[in-house]
Amino acid sequence: MESDKLTTVIRESSGILFDFDGPICDVFAGLPAPGVAQDLTEVVAGHDVPLGGKARGLEDPMEILRLAVQGGEPVIRAVEEALTKAEVSAVKVAGPPIPGAVASLEAAHSSGRKTAVVSNNSAVCVRAFLKQHNLHHLVHEVIGRAAYRPDLMKPDPHSLLIAAERLDVPPKRCTLIGDSVTDIEAARTAGAMSIGFANKPHKTLALTEARADAVITDMAEVAGALASSPW
Repeated sequence: MESDKLTTVIRESSGILFDFDGPICDVFAGLPAPGVAQDLTEVVAGHDVPLGGKARGLEDPMEILRLAVQGGEPVIRAVEEALTKAEVSAVKVAGPPIPGAVASLEAAHSSGRKTAVVSNNSAVCVRAFLKQHNLHHLVHEVIGRAAYRPDLMKPDPHSLLIAAERLDVPPKRCTLIGDSVTDIEAARTAGAMSIGFANKPHKTLALTEARADAVITDMAEVAGALASSPW
């Protein structure tokens, strides 16, 4: 049963890594992602018209960022800076944390475990949201995407390995809670465990097939498992 799998994963974990967009915050809830992607497309086109043409129609800001690499340093820097600014604006109007997220962060902290947020979003937007909702004291480390290096975003394990090192917890004792297949892939590559957060019905199968160690549909499940399993 999934509850048994979740309990086992939590018991073996001394470091809890939270993905940001999904498990903690719906980043673009108030500033929709397609609009941000369109703005980033104009940034790309301002530097490289043909590349801007390739970007048109993309609705995921992260895909625009990945595409920007093809334009060289000026384009990737311009897009990174514009995206970071948009993310900071977005989290200000994103609304409250995801249901169960605050309880999970509190439970992780109270259980004696070390916690980090490991995100493809910028660290500055993560910190802004945590501070806005008075959650910053519950998180030991925030690892956002490496500036100007979208190739190091998840599914690359780069951010997870940095988090494990800074928390001084072996990767095999870390568990990443994420809502995407790329989160699960990053955890597996890093040698960490993973909990898939299926916040949409179709994600349950995808996260299971990606071999998440446990799959949940409510962040409150994590809070309960942590509260019943002090480190």
